[in-house]
Amino acid sequence: MKRRAYALTATLCAALALSACSSTRLGGSPVRSAAAPAPAPIEAVPSGPVESAPLAPIEGQALPPIAGSTAPLAPGLTPPAGGTDVATLPPAPAPAPAAPASRTAMVGNWTVRNAAGSSCRIQLSSSPALDLYRASASGCSNQDLSKVNAWDYRDGEVYLYQTGGSVAARLRGSPSALSGVIAKSGAPLSLSR
Repeated sequence: MKRRAYALTATLCAALALSACSSTRLGGSPVRSAAAPAPAPIEAVPSGPVESAPLAPIEGQALPPIAGSTAPLAPGLTPPAGGTDVATLPPAPAPAPAAPASRTAMVGNWTVRNAAGSSCRIQLSSSPALDLYRASASGCSNQDLSKVNAWDYRDGEVYLYQTGGSVAARLRGSPSALSGVIAKSGAPLSLSR
């Protein structure tokens, strides 16, 4: 009799466990009485060649005259008398020197001249040194320049780095000539090929 009780208890526990697994409250899948309808097909938007057409003229006031041309006068105004001085704008400032084209344009040997008039040599290499590039200085009397061992080119500027990662100098210019300052002293510095 005990054996029957154990068998009945085991059967009921198994049935209860299986019914709990199919319950939606315990994460089981819901019973589907019918298959879900397929979604409606999506219609493609027709496409074809795109053609351009000129815009209609803007209505309103007339456009200002082109610089250097004589503008027609408004009705009722008289032209200025001959010999009248007319104010002019000052000439536009010269554009800033163009930034070097690339990092590779900066690679090579450079002659360095500082404000004191002394000169030395710095070589900018294309071989990587972590996230920078190798550099070497020779014959530099300036302590900051003599410790240069790396360089980088970012945003149109050449940065010279000392041992330890501090910036020794920051320069801007072209692939044949650079000018800038020594970082610690602010003294002017120029590099040429």
